[in-house]
Amino acid sequence: MARGKRGGGRGGRNRGGRWGVEVEAGEDNRVSFDKVEKTNTRLERFYNQVLDISDDEREDFWAAYKRELPNSFRFAGSKGHALAVKNLLKDRYIPEISKISHYDGTLVEAPKPVIWYPDELAWWMTTPKNVVRRFPPFAAFQKFLVSETSVGNISRQEVVSMIPPLVIDLKPGMTVLDMCAAPGSKAAQLLEMVHSGEEARVKKSLRSYAEEDGRKMSPEPEVKLEDTEALEMDSSDCGRATGLLIANDNDYKRSHMLIHQLKRLSSPNLIVTNHDATMFPSIKLPPTKENPALNRYLKFDRILADVPCSGDGTLRKNVNLWKDWQPGSAIGLYVTQVRILVRALQMLKAGGRVVYSTCSMNPVENEAVIASAIERCGGLEKVELLLSDDKLPLLKRRPGLKNWKVMDKIGGIWSSHAEVQTAIEEDGPSHALEKLVPGMFPPLPGSPEAQIPLERCMRVYAHLQDTGGFFIAILEKKSEFKAKPESDPVKIEPKPPISAIVDKIESRPAPADGGSVAPKIKAADALDGSSASVTEATPVARQNQEGPTSDATLDTTVNGKKRAAEDDELLFDGVAQAKKLKVKEDIDEPAEEGLQDREVHYPPPPAAELDLTTRPGDLRDRAPQFRPNRNKGAQQFEEPFKYISADHQEVKVVEEFYKLSPRFPRDRFMVRNVQGEPAKTIYYTTELIRDILVANEGKGIKFIHGGVRMFMKQDVQGEGVCKWRIQSEGMPILEGYVGEERVVRLYKKETLRKLLIEMFPKLSDGAWKNLGEIGEHVNQIGMGCCVLRVEPSDAEDGFRERMVIPLWRSLHSLNLMLAKEDRSAMLLRIFNDTTPLINNSKEGRAKEENDGIIKNEAEAEAAASRSIEASAPVNDRPTDGIIKPGPYGSIVAQPKTGAEPDARAVMIEKDENTGGPEQQIDGMDGIEEHVEVFGN
Repeated sequence: MARGKRGGGRGGRNRGGRWGVEVEAGEDNRVSFDKVEKTNTRLERFYNQVLDISDDEREDFWAAYKRELPNSFRFAGSKGHALAVKNLLKDRYIPEISKISHYDGTLVEAPKPVIWYPDELAWWMTTPKNVVRRFPPFAAFQKFLVSETSVGNISRQEVVSMIPPLVIDLKPGMTVLDMCAAPGSKAAQLLEMVHSGEEARVKKSLRSYAEEDGRKMSPEPEVKLEDTEALEMDSSDCGRATGLLIANDNDYKRSHMLIHQLKRLSSPNLIVTNHDATMFPSIKLPPTKENPALNRYLKFDRILADVPCSGDGTLRKNVNLWKDWQPGSAIGLYVTQVRILVRALQMLKAGGRVVYSTCSMNPVENEAVIASAIERCGGLEKVELLLSDDKLPLLKRRPGLKNWKVMDKIGGIWSSHAEVQTAIEEDGPSHALEKLVPGMFPPLPGSPEAQIPLERCMRVYAHLQDTGGFFIAILEKKSEFKAKPESDPVKIEPKPPISAIVDKIESRPAPADGGSVAPKIKAADALDGSSASVTEATPVARQNQEGPTSDATLDTTVNGKKRAAEDDELLFDGVAQAKKLKVKEDIDEPAEEGLQDREVHYPPPPAAELDLTTRPGDLRDRAPQFRPNRNKGAQQFEEPFKYISADHQEVKVVEEFYKLSPRFPRDRFMVRNVQGEPAKTIYYTTELIRDILVANEGKGIKFIHGGVRMFMKQDVQGEGVCKWRIQSEGMPILEGYVGEERVVRLYKKETLRKLLIEMFPKLSDGAWKNLGEIGEHVNQIGMGCCVLRVEPSDAEDGFRERMVIPLWRSLHSLNLMLAKEDRSAMLLRIFNDTTPLINNSKEGRAKEENDGIIKNEAEAEAAASRSIEASAPVNDRPTDGIIKPGPYGSIVAQPKTGAEPDARAVMIEKDENTGGPEQQIDGMDGIEEHVEVFGN
């Protein structure tokens, strides 16, 4: 993973644009691929000596890296929906593309599935751009990709980047941390796994209580074996997923791009944090009846450490690396990578697993890091390096290296650290050798580290299956440990008592149920700091230190790519480089007028006075340097997370209007404002996330996002009309528990097609008769938000897939609460239709008169590519929506009173300012113009 901050996001901006998705300005490396000379003497000399590549295949190895990387993408979202979209590709587009032939009569190679990816949910294509542009079937296929990408059903992702989540063995109900998550493609895979089997479990739960609750269930297809197996896992919360994903990124802006990528999955099981991965803080858990210990901390079942790296495995994608590659990049990142992996192992449960990965081929960033981290964590007695041969059997890979060499910053190659020391003794200190440390070299024969089975690591090379280069290792924590100091520690100030106690607590084995892990410290003398400690500061303490930068390698970002901040080396090109580091410059701006005394969610904790100390590999200056904030849009302020009581008046209003089932929990609703009162938005989270957010309030943990928007306040007048409309994010979670009075069922395609094309169709003066099978029902139902359930059937005009859509009933009209992009995508997916949308509202007609309706395919494609969905202020009347499969109930009409005023929900326009932090948890204001949709 070539990227630029220790908790930061992935590189790869400016590689988009192929499918009409907005990216930052800059050279498109894919377009200029042929213009770059693909040769680098030092790079080729180093890897010819280091990698275990035979002479026979060396030519194929380098030839592969000099070819352009195939386009690849993955079907995202719930498995059932992803399979439905994939089948559409196979049935509608692939047969037509397969008929195309070149001038010489040979057939064009159609897109094909990646053979090792489960269920054929990953595809790639090698078709030249000139062929794509010339043939109409490819144009239709490209429009399909643009449309489905814009609504989140397809994610463009390099195929080797898909490997780490597939080998992490994540099961439903587990807790997982992605330490360096942005832009979120791997995190999205993990989140899908957290929700694996949830649909089947929830349907089973709803069906078992349907008669008791007076709800009629929809006809169900035959239960598949995989669904039967899923029913047995994570079924404690009425089938709802109880697992957790914490997606972390060190860069504040990229953490919001991460939110944008992940919010498409509408998951209440997600938290996004903004921390340096080398010092990720411990997360406190509250005591429970089963375990009343006061000092409980969250330990993870699985952790993904896809760390910052030099990125030379991405030569096919970041083509400028051919001329910009420097050996010092790997040397500068080694210490940071070891610290991330050690911290990951510290936060694991005993028996838990870490998957460590990079997109580098350099053993200094790979095998050397694995060996160093295992040694620091107590050796093979504490940490085991697992076999990976049984994972993805169709994926071709090579074993990890047992022996390797290290190239210094000026190109010298060394076999051992002893050679380096000898050279320094004979010739004196050298700038090229100053950062070479023993851990970068192969373990010495006879040492405990030499017993580490590094061959169990996985190396993927470009020539094996036409991919990029990648490294993956799977580590399992066998028991708790206290990590050793780094090889050349420096003295630090004595730790404050609280930090020292936390260190002791975390290093001890987990207590028995009901037990306490608090150590009995007889007197404060043991912690009075009378003797200087010769050990490193704890991650928790270091995370909360003062100063504009953290410890270790300085954070730098050049167009989202990462590398070590080498003062004596030129930065790579800002477009084509892999992940790089730059000096962090995002100092908090002064608070806005009126916000100086506003409550902040993460005040500095007690360890804030702990002085920064230099450790081996630190690249920052000796004294903190404050720099002007060049990124004015990155105000690092987040509204607090405040949970509201199940007895709150607004919760009671929602409960009564929607006739919510008693099976749906009322104690997980949350708002984001200091007052803790529902003002514009009500969010929903899982029970575990609620416990985490409440227990860690004010503890220094920077939570950026948690939960999904369940209800948004609508500006509507009228007795008995609920002002809280169900948000599209929350619809898949809530709809199975909504009473029959607010449910509408739709069965015919033509009816849905009319609702998609026509916004605000009239109901008055008998116009409801034009709405097919739902007309009479929607004419009688009361004003407000409804659940529209599109039911599957075997009829010729029926649907094959179940869908749920939010519907707004006003006095005189009806409207699907879908953004234009979603409407266009559904029309293309279901009907293969590109008909322009018709807006019957007064605002819509006025806009069409001024701006004109979209009239050509180019404009339609550009519109479809805009994928940002936002929520409008209270006095705006927004529509939004994501189509998701889910559990279903039935309907009962509620007659309207006749006294209600007309209240409409108007379409959300792109770039519409969506207001303050509470309304804008997705954090796109000021960032949305540079959203990175595609991940590596």
